Amino acid sequence: MFIFIYRPVRYSIDGMDAFLADTLVALHFLIVAFCVLGELLILIGAARRWRWIRRFSFRAVHLVAILIVAGEAALRIPCPLTELEYALRQRAGQRYEQDLSFVARIIRRLIFYDFPSWFFTALYIGFGAVVILTFIFVRPARAKKRLNDPS
Repeated sequence: MFIFIYRPVRYSIDGMDAFLADTLVALHFLIVAFCVLGELLILIGAARRWRWIRRFSFRAVHLVAILIVAGEAALRIPCPLTELEYALRQRAGQRYEQDLSFVARIIRRLIFYDFPSWFFTALYIGFGAVVILTFIFVRPARAKKRLNDPS
């Protein structure tokens, strides 16, 4: 015989902080995925002559996103998303890995190996250089003005 006891979920500050930290990790993951998969799609799209990969708005946002990451790495500025996540986890009483970047934590979990921090700095800057070269050699298209555009 099972007895079901209803216990209402209580949203405490700690619970909200943990939820916000998890949401921040998901957002962080989406930004990383946008940078990495975006570059992969640009390279594949250039070879397959996909027109959408030359859309200037997409390419500009992609370039700015990776330049921010590479700039933070080059200047040794901690990622604000990672710092905020750590602060939220600390307030929620959760364990966090302050010495590792977001990408370092993902890679460590995937391959169970700790790389030195300089490896990730070189990785971010190198990837930024690849994106810049792609921006130069696979040029985005300029927006065309429409003749019947009322604006």
